Amino acid sequence: MAVSAQLLVEELEIFGLECEEALVEKLIELCALYGQNEEGMAGELIAFCTSTHNDCVTAETLNSFEHEFLSKRLSKARLGASKGSGHAGARDIVSIQELIEVEEEEETLLNSYTTPSKGSQKRAITTPETPLTKRSVSTRSPHQLLSPSSFSPSATPSQKYSSRSNRGEVVASFGSAQVMSWSGREGASNISLKVLGYPEPLTGSYKSMFQKLPDIREVLTCKIEELGSELKEHYKIEAFTPVLVTAQVCFAVRHIDQMLSSCPKDCHSYVYLRQEPVTLLGQIGCDSNGKLNHKSVILEGDREHSSGAQIPVDLSELKEYSLFPGQVVVMEGINTTGRKLVATRLYEGVPLPFHQPTEEDGDSEQIMVLVACGPYTTSDSITFDPLLDLITIINHDRPDVCILFGPFLDAKHEQVESCLLTSPFEEVFKQCLRTIIEGTRSSSGSHLIFVPSLRDVHHEPVYPQPPFSCSDLPREDKKRVQFVSEPCTLCINGMIFGLTSTDLLLHMGAEEISSSSGTSDRFSRILKHILTQRSYYPLYPPQEDMAIDYENFYAYAQLPVTPDVFIAPSELRYFVKDILGCICVNPGRLTKGQVGGTFGRLYLRRQAAGAEGRRSPCTAAQVVRI
Repeated sequence: MAVSAQLLVEELEIFGLECEEALVEKLIELCALYGQNEEGMAGELIAFCTSTHNDCVTAETLNSFEHEFLSKRLSKARLGASKGSGHAGARDIVSIQELIEVEEEEETLLNSYTTPSKGSQKRAITTPETPLTKRSVSTRSPHQLLSPSSFSPSATPSQKYSSRSNRGEVVASFGSAQVMSWSGREGASNISLKVLGYPEPLTGSYKSMFQKLPDIREVLTCKIEELGSELKEHYKIEAFTPVLVTAQVCFAVRHIDQMLSSCPKDCHSYVYLRQEPVTLLGQIGCDSNGKLNHKSVILEGDREHSSGAQIPVDLSELKEYSLFPGQVVVMEGINTTGRKLVATRLYEGVPLPFHQPTEEDGDSEQIMVLVACGPYTTSDSITFDPLLDLITIINHDRPDVCILFGPFLDAKHEQVESCLLTSPFEEVFKQCLRTIIEGTRSSSGSHLIFVPSLRDVHHEPVYPQPPFSCSDLPREDKKRVQFVSEPCTLCINGMIFGLTSTDLLLHMGAEEISSSSGTSDRFSRILKHILTQRSYYPLYPPQEDMAIDYENFYAYAQLPVTPDVFIAPSELRYFVKDILGCICVNPGRLTKGQVGGTFGRLYLRRQAAGAEGRRSPCTAAQVVRI
């Protein structure tokens, strides 16, 4: 079959290789000589150029390509033919050596599609006398464990990511992080891990999409009543005034005002003095389907006192406020017209108490915790280079605990959205998971905590999200690998971690309205709301891409205590902040588009059991570029 020069050039241009006319003619001759079509020859040449780091096709490149690659391919074909025609007797040493060389060439070709790594990646030659042991399997390089070419036809490394120059740069610090060298206790630590529930943690899948509107309302009502009871006790409020009674009283005042319009002014004033400020309990809402603003705020009363009635709120008399839809508040104000409550005071929310450590919580020595959040690939590549770099850091620093948030295979990745992967999403995730577990097994021995994300394309997209299921986890890894739900409250040696992969800062930041005479930033206000509302997702209604099952939300997405450390990864800027005694960390994401992102690391030392007062267990924290 004749080879078309135009098709051959087009195949090469797909991969960005340009070729002169004289060299195209040479390629056509090679196609005829070695029995290749346009697509096959272009693929072989691309693989050769990638493995030899050649960016353009020259005459010297073609000569090397023919003698070092194509000629050996031909010798392999001849060996195969001789094998078919000969008898099944013993081969001589020369033919065996040739077969080994051919296998090595095949391995080199496959590795040209994967991320380059340090050292040789050749397969170990095994015989019945020297079998490949489990020990040698577990110590393989992560680059060998993860082969993107097996599930993607275009696994090309990201140029922008590989050319970054700011790797290892510290971009945010807390405590005494400037003078510390970061390393764990190299597997010698006695780590106690326990997932806390309210009352029990979420451990498996559940049926969703069966909730009714009255059930959702029941959950919201319970939340209002529980927080209202805490605020009432904390601020010593005698009783809450029903919203409807307030409106009726105001209507009576207006009616009396009309009757006494001819009376002296003193009598008129006496009527208004009878209308004292009222204290209302309710939930912040918006009077329309649009975004909340200072003129569209309504207060939805609770069921016990107000039967769910609503009243518009005038915020003009409040000097400082921070409100968002779904926030449970206690307001004090005056309803002069019966149509609107003029708020004069907004009661601050009250956080839960901290966990009190006991002797059963394990030792109180200092430990290192590393936290990172996906995506673990850049937007223009599926090679998982950032994940491999993170594994290298884990093996170097040897943290005691690694908390890894999803997405591990991002539903928003271009190749996932375009359905370009050749393997099922579940298989790609398992390959990624195996790379992390086996890649850190012998070098670091770190405890691994996996938190799912609603953007994990293979996992259930419902909130709260059940843990990943991994039935084929090796026995030797079961003690150090733990899969938890989203969100999750985790106790590590008596120190409480609040974990969520949902972008709370982005969701709530888009809905919050505020007025402040101070210098409080939006991140601090949002984090304070999360702690005082005692919920991992207090926003209602939620963002459109959030599928919340409210029955399970009430059971599994509430804070049982105020955490010592709260990890909330976000697309927004990274930070480390002390909010109401809780160390809040946004480690950022490991990748930001086509470039590298950030991860976090913390040093923690638990306060001795029975010690007076409370001291934050976080002694130092950093956010670092990958």
